[in-house]
Amino acid sequence: MYRRIADFQDDFAQENSATLKVLGRLTDESLGQRVTAEGRSIGRLAWHLVGTLREMPASAGLRTEGDETTAPVPATAAAIASAYERAARDVSAAVAAGWDDAALDGEIPLYGQTWKRGKVLSALIRHEAHHRGQITVLMRQAGLVVPGVYGPAREEWVAYGMPVQE
Repeated sequence: MYRRIADFQDDFAQENSATLKVLGRLTDESLGQRVTAEGRSIGRLAWHLVGTLREMPASAGLRTEGDETTAPVPATAAAIASAYERAARDVSAAVAAGWDDAALDGEIPLYGQTWKRGKVLSALIRHEAHHRGQITVLMRQAGLVVPGVYGPAREEWVAYGMPVQE
């Protein structure tokens, strides 16, 4: 749980950068990749990240500008990445404008429970990391090169002239 807005913003900026690296490797053709017929596609998962950047803060009382929570999944990877970048920028600004450090310990009703505002920010980041991981698995299945997020990916080890880690 976050207790300082600055700490959240630092982590959020790093996570946004990692997500944009992943989204930047998507192709329009890869957006339909699924594990199973009923599973979410890469495009749906990526768009879900954008929608959650609008929905979760709004549900917690913060205001952002976009309406991606109800919009259909865009047909291009570039449109998803652009919408993600805008939504992330809006969230960071909304948190800074709407809450201060003292507010993070305050409780709000959210999803049928009572959450501290600092927990909302933690959940937002964990949610993104979770779905970003799902996207990278689907990227491998689609034959795309996955960028390193918390460390080098297989192809990056090779580029560094090092043996691939098992």
